[in-house]
Amino acid sequence: MDKRELRKYIRTVKSTVPFCEKLARSYAIMKQVEQLSAFVSSKTVLLYWSMEDEVQTHDFVEKWYRSKKILLPCVDGDDLLLRQFNGKDCMKCGEQFGIEEPVGDVFTNLNLIDMIVVPGVAFDRNKNRMGRGRGFYDRLLKSTPNACKVGVAFDFQMVSAVPVESFDVRMDKVVSEYLIVE
Repeated sequence: MDKRELRKYIRTVKSTVPFCEKLARSYAIMKQVEQLSAFVSSKTVLLYWSMEDEVQTHDFVEKWYRSKKILLPCVDGDDLLLRQFNGKDCMKCGEQFGIEEPVGDVFTNLNLIDMIVVPGVAFDRNKNRMGRGRGFYDRLLKSTPNACKVGVAFDFQMVSAVPVESFDVRMDKVVSEYLIVE
């Protein structure tokens, strides 16, 4: 499948999974993430504030922000700015996608990020990732060479092969409900 067909296929499969099931699956995925040695040893973690069809991260972000520096991306044109999460009441609705984003100073020292939890549309066992097509994460991930990049996906988002282009950034690990690819 090409990228367009694969995005359509995954979107169709996602739409058949009830949100309550996505929550339960997300809990299992994020439980594995928090047990990764890269997460345990990290001080600064870039997560994401999940949309309804993604691996859910809200509870995970709220669980860990008091003991680790948790950063969340904020869409700024064609780029992602990073801001620290300081509680649900310090969020505002983002301008482009309606995703809540933290307010406050932009975090610019990307070398301090120990780990990045990355959403995606599809992943494969070679740790390739396909996003939604705007390149937000690929541009950001190229700026964070020291960070451990961990893709998170529901098991149905794991495919035999993701179409890869030269600008795509490979993950260091991919975690689904039943699988950790290292």
